[in-house]
Amino acid sequence: MPDPLDNPLDFTAKRVLVIGGSSGIGNGIAHGFRARGASVTVTGTRPDFGDYLEAEDSDFTGLDYRQLNLTDREAAGRLAADFGPLDVLVLSQGTVRYGRQEFAREGWDAVVDINLNSVMDAASAFHPALAEANGAIIIVSSVAAFKSTIGTPAYAASKAGAASLTKTLGEAWARDGIRVNGIAPGLVPTKLTSVTTDHPERLEASLRKIPLRRMGTPEDMAGAALFLASPLSAYITGQTLVVDGGLTLS
Repeated sequence: MPDPLDNPLDFTAKRVLVIGGSSGIGNGIAHGFRARGASVTVTGTRPDFGDYLEAEDSDFTGLDYRQLNLTDREAAGRLAADFGPLDVLVLSQGTVRYGRQEFAREGWDAVVDINLNSVMDAASAFHPALAEANGAIIIVSSVAAFKSTIGTPAYAASKAGAASLTKTLGEAWARDGIRVNGIAPGLVPTKLTSVTTDHPERLEASLRKIPLRRMGTPEDMAGAALFLASPLSAYITGQTLVVDGGLTLS
């Protein structure tokens, strides 16, 4: 029998689902797995992946697309019911409301529903398939989980909740053969961070706080995800890997 450590980043014959993989970090992670042989499905809220091609910087080459609206609390269960085998589940869905909207109940609930409630919904829905495969879950949170984000309390609280959920599911589901880990990205150019990245003065101020003096990329996040899904991390569970260029070191 081949030793998995002979080629630990070969995902040939593995099936990967990236929820929120229609754009941004999720799309980058999806292509990281695809480039290493996996069969990859991504989800988005729009009826067809073509709806993203003009509005988003997305690439669906070689990816299977499924529509999934996680504001419907039963939607993940319906997708799981006819999805079939699964080896890796990446939970990269996320939203934010700027302009102090998250201080009001409507904004708070909308963000927490996607960033935290839907993470548990999806993880639970695909638990049986992942247990069957001795699979892995990767929860994408944020460095906001570990610091204040003064204008977006629901975003910070929900990401902190996702990092905490990673710990709890990592312990609870280890007995089922599932490893649960997470990634906490720093500043990566996506539609959620465009409030910073599209404004040169704000971006320059942000870069000064990052020791590596650059933004992260979706490919940087893919590298972390590949590691956490591979045999290289076989003895790691319940951990969130901070991938931020050193932003949170001081």
